[in-house]
Amino acid sequence: MEYLRFGNTGMKVSPICLGTMTYGKPTDRWPWALDEEQSRPFIKKALELGINFFDTADMYSYGASEEVLGRALKDFASRDEVVLATKVFNPMGPGPNDKGLSRKHIMSAINASLRRLGTDYVDLYQIHRWDYDTPVEETMEALHDVVKAGKARYIGASSMYSWQFAQAQYTADLHGWTRFVSMQPHYNLVYREEEREMIPFCVDQKIAVIPWSPLARGLLTGKRTKERNETLRAQTDQFGKLLYGQDADFEIVNRVSEIATSRGIPNAQVALAWVLSKPFITAPIVGASKPGHLEDAEAALSVQLSEEEITKLEELYQPHPVLGFQ
Repeated sequence: MEYLRFGNTGMKVSPICLGTMTYGKPTDRWPWALDEEQSRPFIKKALELGINFFDTADMYSYGASEEVLGRALKDFASRDEVVLATKVFNPMGPGPNDKGLSRKHIMSAINASLRRLGTDYVDLYQIHRWDYDTPVEETMEALHDVVKAGKARYIGASSMYSWQFAQAQYTADLHGWTRFVSMQPHYNLVYREEEREMIPFCVDQKIAVIPWSPLARGLLTGKRTKERNETLRAQTDQFGKLLYGQDADFEIVNRVSEIATSRGIPNAQVALAWVLSKPFITAPIVGASKPGHLEDAEAALSVQLSEEEITKLEELYQPHPVLGFQ
């Protein structure tokens, strides 16, 4: 496994990040989530493959994902050997201050995440979305204080408008506060809108790009059609149903299948290889819930797509409205 510099920092991460939204426990929102016994082998396998980068969030299975990941990493790895990332923003309770990016919630949320993860610090603390109800100055100063308290090594952000990300960075610079070092955008073969502004901004600012849903929530594996959803997740993931479904999306899936068939490899390897072929990508965040998922992700690192194949994969793309954030 070749490790890469994380944006403009000195930290090194594997070129694949294991996303752990699938791990924790089944809930009303995540009926397809795996329980702890089912989850642990995937975390162990990731470590055996050389993956050192793990991404979770406080909201996943209402905190259970952090708990499962924390216990597994404690059992299977040394804390300093792994790069551990989590997120804050989404509701964690019924109260008005149980969500968002206020100082009050951030300070409570980081302590709760550390307790669930069983660690003194996270390597990357990310805002899950933009908070329209909190001044950006309040958020950035609170995140700076989290870093200075030693509870996070770096801070990152996830899907938002480019102007918002630029405003946050400018605010941090203006006050001498900690800057975001990474962006976690929605990016895959059937959703490439981030190529317009966010990714060029990240390249210019030397910000690590760690896309979520690089396989379009499994759509690009070719196991779904407009008429057929084979997995429980595809059938019950309401958020996923909002993201994909244009005719062009399924035409691109067919193109992935054609190239995968000609190469004799699974669709997942082709779709991930396309993401990995982009020089601005640091590490796609890959979920794994079935045998072979992690092996496909590792194998994709060795798949070199030709310019002709990349053109075939990209030429059918149709513009989308903003999907994945508001």
